[in-house]
Amino acid sequence: MVTGHRYMTKKKEIKNTENSELSYKKLSIQISLNGLSFCVLDSVENSIIKQESVSFIEQLNPFQVLKRLKELVEQNSLHKVKFSEVTVIHRNTLFSLVPKVLFNENELANYLKFNTKILANDHISFDEIIDHDIVNVYIPFVNINNYIFELFGAFEFKHSATVLIESLLSNFNSGKETIAYVHVLEQQIDITILSQKKLLFFNSFTFQTKEDFIYYVLFTIEQLKLDTETLKLRLFGAIEEGDALYTICYKYIRNVDVYIPSNLSYHIENTNNKTIDFTTLSAL
Repeated sequence: MVTGHRYMTKKKEIKNTENSELSYKKLSIQISLNGLSFCVLDSVENSIIKQESVSFIEQLNPFQVLKRLKELVEQNSLHKVKFSEVTVIHRNTLFSLVPKVLFNENELANYLKFNTKILANDHISFDEIIDHDIVNVYIPFVNINNYIFELFGAFEFKHSATVLIESLLSNFNSGKETIAYVHVLEQQIDITILSQKKLLFFNSFTFQTKEDFIYYVLFTIEQLKLDTETLKLRLFGAIEEGDALYTICYKYIRNVDVYIPSNLSYHIENTNNKTIDFTTLSAL
């Protein structure tokens, strides 16, 4: 994917002794080839004090994304702030979910080789999905990690699928019901199916039209033999009730609604929710 120093630092808190009055600020940054987003959280007031999302007109390569990230950091003076925690979320389709009982850290490439083209200089990492015996194996953007390390020192990084699955599972309180969650982004959707506090399905798909969108939703429902008359479909992200994607879902599925997770509702209601990114916010 990329070359460079492999500063793959995970789950280490940044020690801030020079500017302790700023140590209550937390930063999360999401990286993808289609866009960037970040949030700064005031952990004392439990409020978002700065956030921004940028969508690219066309898909970039990792080197172009790094250039745009540097511009975003400088425009918002993020490099001048001392953060108590920094988290980077890597969003791509270069991942595979593995049951923990089958996971072997020495076999990372084998988990990806059937659905991802692995290059010789790719660094493969993994996240453990807390309390659910699942490991997410993925390829992060190494050049982005190098740059963040140079700016802030030690930091934590995760794949977007890890953040999304953990957040949805922690909010799931629907007993034995089966719920399909569709996270809508620019030209990409994440589909998560939960039942009885367990993950039944997760995958990411790219799409161009509303017909592509509904195809992936209905195909997933069909593969899992779920009933469109009884299944609850919850949409969130870049979607609103009544827009084209919502309307086409309602045409084929009876129970459709826009979803706001309870643990993030305060932040979403008090922020520009048309631009704030669910995954970036969930990582804080």
